[in-house]
Amino acid sequence: MENLIFLKLGGSLITDKMQPRTLRPETLKALTAQLATVRAHDPNLLLLLGHGSGSFGHVPAKKYKTREGLQISPQPSSLTPLPQGEGNSRPVFVKNREGRGGGYWHGFTEVWHEAAALNKHVMDALREADIPAMAMPPSASVMARDGKVVAWNLAPIKRALLNGILPVVHGDVIFDELRGGTILSTEDLFMHLARELRPQRILLAGLEDGIYADFPARKHKVARVTPTSFHQMQASIGASAATDVTGGMDSKVRQMLRLVDEIPELSVQIFSGEVGNALKNAFKSNKIGTLITSN
Repeated sequence: MENLIFLKLGGSLITDKMQPRTLRPETLKALTAQLATVRAHDPNLLLLLGHGSGSFGHVPAKKYKTREGLQISPQPSSLTPLPQGEGNSRPVFVKNREGRGGGYWHGFTEVWHEAAALNKHVMDALREADIPAMAMPPSASVMARDGKVVAWNLAPIKRALLNGILPVVHGDVIFDELRGGTILSTEDLFMHLARELRPQRILLAGLEDGIYADFPARKHKVARVTPTSFHQMQASIGASAATDVTGGMDSKVRQMLRLVDEIPELSVQIFSGEVGNALKNAFKSNKIGTLITSN
């Protein structure tokens, strides 16, 4: 879609990932205020917002191993239809007992609850900034197969974009045909959405102000990363220091490199959303942080 940008507010940016269920309200308020300014200055901008789960979702996700799933036998559905009886107009469904994993599913709902709780804070902040926005929770609309999106009705997201509404997605629990359940990060969701919607740019706002060739010393920031240059520095890009079950910086960079390789016209920008008007400035310039491109 022309003039479309994806923006992620990282969980480490809007929450304190060292403290469970701890929001950074002033940071979130400042970010949504900048976002309101960006939208006001560019009425033609099409924007899709995603956010991480931070200290809300990652703690129970690690406890219950939600992302790994149950490794159940492949099934087309978690419900099995019984044959229609004589005179029955609709099939009757019963629960599949294979791989029910009561403890796992309890944890699954706990992670959902925490992710939804943080999303409520984000939606409230957007409303306070007078940004018309709607949450599009992936848990209600996405199906996965072995940790990858296989079905997602994007019609509501497209309608929201075309009517000036900001659609908001977030890292969430997802039912999975092979694992039973899993978690998809915002980057996982952006991978699928980018292939379908073809944004011009993806902006990833976190705490780190870019990618460093000497992490964690942070003396040599890399201005641009390509699939060709990445292998020279991959050993120095570490996982997150806090609890992060979706892979940390290394995973994010690898995913975005695959994406720009598939969509050469796409650019991805990793930058800190904490500094001054960094979010507002990132919409104007690709010189902030580290740029990921196909070449």
